[in-house]
Amino acid sequence: MAHVSPVATPWRNWTGNQRANAAVAQPESVDEVAAVVREAAATGRAVKAVGAGHSFTAAAHTDGVRLELGNLTGLVDDDPQTRLVRVRAGTTLSQLNEALHRHGLAMPNLGDIDAQTISGALATGTHGTGAGYGCLSTFVEGLELITGTGDVVRCTATENPEILQAARVSVGALGVVTEVTLRCVDAFTLRADERPMPLRDLLAGLDEHVAANDHFEFYWMPYTERALAKRNNRVDADDQPRSRLKAWLDDDLLQNTVFGGVCRLARAVPALTPPLARTVARAFSPTVYTERSDRVFTTPRRVRFMEMEYGLPRAALPEAFAGLRALIDRLPFKIAFPVEVRFTAGDDIWLSHGYGRENAYIAIHQYVGMPYEEYLRGFEAICAPLGGRPHWGKMHYRDADSLADAYPRFGDFLAVRDGLDPDRLFANRYTEQVFGA
Repeated sequence: MAHVSPVATPWRNWTGNQRANAAVAQPESVDEVAAVVREAAATGRAVKAVGAGHSFTAAAHTDGVRLELGNLTGLVDDDPQTRLVRVRAGTTLSQLNEALHRHGLAMPNLGDIDAQTISGALATGTHGTGAGYGCLSTFVEGLELITGTGDVVRCTATENPEILQAARVSVGALGVVTEVTLRCVDAFTLRADERPMPLRDLLAGLDEHVAANDHFEFYWMPYTERALAKRNNRVDADDQPRSRLKAWLDDDLLQNTVFGGVCRLARAVPALTPPLARTVARAFSPTVYTERSDRVFTTPRRVRFMEMEYGLPRAALPEAFAGLRALIDRLPFKIAFPVEVRFTAGDDIWLSHGYGRENAYIAIHQYVGMPYEEYLRGFEAICAPLGGRPHWGKMHYRDADSLADAYPRFGDFLAVRDGLDPDRLFANRYTEQVFGA
């Protein structure tokens, strides 16, 4: 049986804005997870499974029992005919990508970092970009979770289908996910084309850019009229690889070391932020290369920041983006981080940001140690009336009443929660905020 530490130990998330002290259990099997859950229920302690800590919200916070799933990793099996892969919940995306590659497979799409566990990424609706792709949870064909009573429940499209619809994006409120079945694709190569554009031209042709590329997104530096457009498209041959030096220059030196230095200078001397932003924007340069898909989708992120991201109906993007620019201009402090805009297809997952509609996502960031709350609250005030849905793993201030209006199947999710966790063993202050007591 998994040992639960008698002494609470500290935990913090990646960016350092969430901290907690809790007893720790590190189970090595599904049976041990279930035993920890039953013991916690018997002693009246809450339980939270913790992934890699890449949520900015208090989604993983607990002062009860913290379940660390680092011993539940790796592929359980894969079927080369159906391309269905069963993976343990504590597996990080980077581990999953390497394992899939060894089997000639890949995830159809990914976000821009790979440090999260697969269960944590799915729980919060993590997504990449591409008009033909929903969030990562749309690739889930089945999963296994431990309920608030310690029971093991398996769900697919034919077995407990309503639980599957609720659990594919659940914010950890339904139980502890121990295994996920993913529908993958054959391994593929992407051609990355990254180049600066005048912001006005990019926005004027945005629909064409999104439609013409498998994966399209752009970054805009506040206080400038320039953006970096990123196009990733599937190709047959890996015939334009980057050298190791070029990859290091792009991903490590420029995006992390140099940009981190720029942010530290902006924090120390805020008045320098606009000219520094213009310098960064002028440094955008064209880059074209080919590489295996996961290595194009994801890049290392070592410069720490606070983030809010809103999914919006595609048609609302121009109004939201214009409102954001006006907000930045009137803030009493400066913004040192770029704005990221991405696009996804609609889906039918109850708590997915893309439920029932094509989405445009706007992600705003602020460097750690710089003021941010007025920025985030102001942006939320722009997005909420436009039908915006906040990313479950990123900062926001919405509550259950306002979110119920944003998600047509919100009540159905709560009903499933009542059945799986009637005593709220998996509740914490964040789930109380977004789902109610």
